[in-house]
Amino acid sequence: MQLLLTSDTHVPARAKRLPDDLMKDLDAADVVIHAGDWIDEATLDLFESRSRRLVAVYGNNDGPGLRRRLPEVARVELGGLRFGVVHETGAATGRERRCAERFPDLDVLVFGHSHIPWDTTAPGGLRLLNPGSPTDRRRQPYCTYLTATVAEGTLSEVNLHRLPPRR
Repeated sequence: MQLLLTSDTHVPARAKRLPDDLMKDLDAADVVIHAGDWIDEATLDLFESRSRRLVAVYGNNDGPGLRRRLPEVARVELGGLRFGVVHETGAATGRERRCAERFPDLDVLVFGHSHIPWDTTAPGGLRLLNPGSPTDRRRQPYCTYLTATVAEGTLSEVNLHRLPPRR
């Protein structure tokens, strides 16, 4: 099963449109995971229309319309792994411990908010993934998103995609 993980798309505040590479991988993915900060409902509509399956949450910058349509936390079983999705996890210091305590029933937690790509494993085995942002690199050298493969209870081929600068 092919996964696309993204967050913090911030359209149209940070970009007028989503990057072509992201959209190509969105079309190819079996499951798309979005960890919030959509900004507008049109972007959610686009993801819903083009995704085979979408697992998504709202973020701190998402208004009432998005909050009515999306949960704060999503949970789903994919390929034998228990995934969770949330926008905010707090400060980087102590993140693994806090998330392992908050989500003891998960194998993988996808989060956003910081725009900083993150891939660590907490004591006890919880994998934490932040895909960064495909539209707002903030202090990072690149805008980013992740793809991964999940099968038979294993997450593999977790790839960070660095996007070319927007023109």
